[in-house]
Amino acid sequence: MEKRGVKYHRGRLGEALREEIETLVEGELGDPRIGLVSVTGVLVADDGRSAQVLVDIESDDDAEAERSLKGLDAAKAYIRHELADRLRLRRAPELFFRLDRSEREKARVEELLERAKRRSKARKEPGAEKA
Repeated sequence: MEKRGVKYHRGRLGEALREEIETLVEGELGDPRIGLVSVTGVLVADDGRSAQVLVDIESDDDAEAERSLKGLDAAKAYIRHELADRLRLRRAPELFFRLDRSEREKARVEELLERAKRRSKARKEPGAEKA
């Protein structure tokens, strides 16, 4: 069973990493491959040696998203170095960038639910007029 303090520390570390990586990506990385990228979350492993960085790329083009991920992978060493300096970490976790499409999927599900709601409403209204 995991101790509560360790879990709390990992959560705080993940949030601090997310904020710093967001700052680095938005302002300090000059790689032209990296488009409009926002960091949606950071999942730190149990041992703290690695972290998955979930990024949302503001583009519908999969090729542009792939280019942005390659640019982030190229800047991985610089980002780790800056994280260790800024957060005063003895060892910054190994970073793995993953594409996060949850916001788009959420919008799609909401759109489908709204469409289904309108259809059921349209079916009920003509039946009520006949009665």
